[in-house]
Amino acid sequence: MPASDSRTWPGRRLGLPEEGPRSIGRLGRRIGGLAIDWAISYALAWAIFHGRDLTVAGWIILAVFAVLTILFELFFLGSPGHLILRMRVVPVTGGRLAPWQPFVRTLLVCLVIPAIIPDQDQRGLHDRAAATILVRV
Repeated sequence: MPASDSRTWPGRRLGLPEEGPRSIGRLGRRIGGLAIDWAISYALAWAIFHGRDLTVAGWIILAVFAVLTILFELFFLGSPGHLILRMRVVPVTGGRLAPWQPFVRTLLVCLVIPAIIPDQDQRGLHDRAAATILVRV
């Protein structure tokens, strides 16, 4: 067996390349995308609810984040942060995202814990539950 056959990388068992387009979006890009999405959500929540009683500000920001993420994944295959950092969400089986996938994925991201438990392909529980992969463009 050649030595190259023993090499492994995130996404190999899913048939994805090690680097470049269609490779798994790595942790640094994911965190960067999340930071961009959170900043946009915070700014939108502030612009929409500025001057109002913000005793529930954290929940408002989370709701804006969820709506923004779901809409962008439904229509553009990635959140604003994903798209800026050249990533997109695709189904494991190929083809188009089903409408339920962004909802499940985003709900679990909002719960945090599922998103920080990765498998060997660096897919969190949120991606596994939604049958999706975050890949580089």
